[in-house]
Amino acid sequence: MDFFDFHHHKKNSLYGIYNVDFGAVPPDSLYSIGIHPKDIVIGSVDEQFNWLESNITENCLAIGECGLDSMVPISQNIQEQVFLRQILVSNEVKKPMIIHCVRKFYEVISFKKKAEQAVIIHGFNKKQRIAEDLQKNNFYLSFGKAVLYHLSLQDIVRNTPLDRMFLETDNENFNIEELYSKVSELKGISSEKLNEQILENLDTIKNG
Repeated sequence: MDFFDFHHHKKNSLYGIYNVDFGAVPPDSLYSIGIHPKDIVIGSVDEQFNWLESNITENCLAIGECGLDSMVPISQNIQEQVFLRQILVSNEVKKPMIIHCVRKFYEVISFKKKAEQAVIIHGFNKKQRIAEDLQKNNFYLSFGKAVLYHLSLQDIVRNTPLDRMFLETDNENFNIEELYSKVSELKGISSEKLNEQILENLDTIKNG
C-alpha cells in the first residue's frame, strides 16, 4: 500500500507533496511552492513573487515552505514582509500553507489571524507546550523522522488529535512506511486507518 508523504524533496516520489526548490519548474505531480526564508533575495523580492505566482497551477496543493527562521541571515523585518505576502497569496488562490519555523513559533502564531486557509507546521519536533499553543490556534502539525527515536515527541504525537496531523519524510532518506508504522502504534490504530485519516485531513485542508 502507498502511504501519503505530506512534505518531501524527492522528485521521483509521486505519492505526496513535492516541495519545489526556489527557481525550479514544478513537476506534473502534486507540489507545494513558496519562498523559504533562506531563499529571500533582498532587492529581488518582486521577481521572486513573479516566479511563485506564475507557477501556481492545478497541481499546486499548498503555498510553502514559507515562514520565519531565526538562524538565517535575513532580517526579521524582511522575513515577516515576505511571509505576510505569501499569506495573502494563499488567501487569494485559496490554498493552504506549509510553514517552516525555527525559534519563531509565537511570531508565526501572531500571523495566523491573517490567514484564511489551513496552516500546517512541517517537521514539528519541539516541546509539548508549543504543540498545545499551536493547536489552540488551529494549526495542523506534520511530523517526520524524529518521531522514530524521540520519546518526548512520541508523547506529543499521542496527544495530537488524528484529524490535526500529517506525516512526512522532508529531506530525510527513509521509508515513510516506517513512520506510519510507529505513529499507528502510538495511536493504537492500523497503518491503513492512519493513512485513511491523513487523506481525510488532506481533503479538509484542500477544501478550506
